[in-house]
Amino acid sequence: MNAALAGLGADQQGLYRALERELAGRFAPLPDQPAETAAATIAAIWHAAAGRPLSARAALDTPLPPLAAGGEALARDLLRRRLEGTPLAHLTGRQRFLGLEMIASSDALIPREETELLGRAALAALGDAVASRGEALAIDVCTGSGNLAAALAFHEPRARLWAADLSTEAVDLARRNAAFLGLEARVTAVAGDLLAPFDTDEFRGRVDLVVCNPPYISSAKVDQMAPEIRGHEPRLAFDGGPFGIRILARLIDAAPALLREGGVLAFEVGLGQGPGLRRRLERHGRYAGIREVADAQGSVRALVAACVT
Repeated sequence: MNAALAGLGADQQGLYRALERELAGRFAPLPDQPAETAAATIAAIWHAAAGRPLSARAALDTPLPPLAAGGEALARDLLRRRLEGTPLAHLTGRQRFLGLEMIASSDALIPREETELLGRAALAALGDAVASRGEALAIDVCTGSGNLAAALAFHEPRARLWAADLSTEAVDLARRNAAFLGLEARVTAVAGDLLAPFDTDEFRGRVDLVVCNPPYISSAKVDQMAPEIRGHEPRLAFDGGPFGIRILARLIDAAPALLREGGVLAFEVGLGQGPGLRRRLERHGRYAGIREVADAQGSVRALVAACVT
């Protein structure tokens, strides 16, 4: 961090170190946001106070700008709010996902690092479609902030992405992220219930990829989540019904109507849900080549399957 402090005067270097010390004894990052270490958190708060918001990942690798008038008070206020439980991404308005800085807000789920596993699997499926046909059409449902749709479109420029969410606030945020990344021409977000907005001739049997990071926490467990999560992020983004798979069960049944032969369904699952949902895919009769995507601990966190007639 010494190199990052080099551009600051002695007074602001002292302030920065004082903020670090204040945070260090009172802070522990949530397991689902491992990038938000104490050092990254202070760096992100400092950048936000300087009017140059960055995600935790980006802030840690970016030289610190001097604070203008009022910046010191803002930095202290942001630190206070972080210690009181406001998510860092809500304070900075930024979160990194698959290498991209994106807008974050309380209108949708904050993108998690674990969802990058699904994103990479979906990107591989898009690449196969492009290699076969020269272009690809994909749908991202339960889009939230639009992080998956935007990242897929950014990394695969020959893909056209449609995104949907039941929450109109989330849809607005997804549109803002598409604009923020200059992707408005290839990413369209609409409000609607799961795949219902795409039940038209434009999409039936024509889609190469349906991707989804759904609510998959059981209703009873939502109230047991960390206060930082349940108190600041929309319940709609977590609550998957009594057993946590209500949305996924509907998705598995509905996706074949839209997918072309060989088109891919890819979705994230909660811890422990992988084996049961794989069996559901196998029993369905319209899926083949089912593949599990595991995290570093060996837990299944996403499933990928090809649609067959």
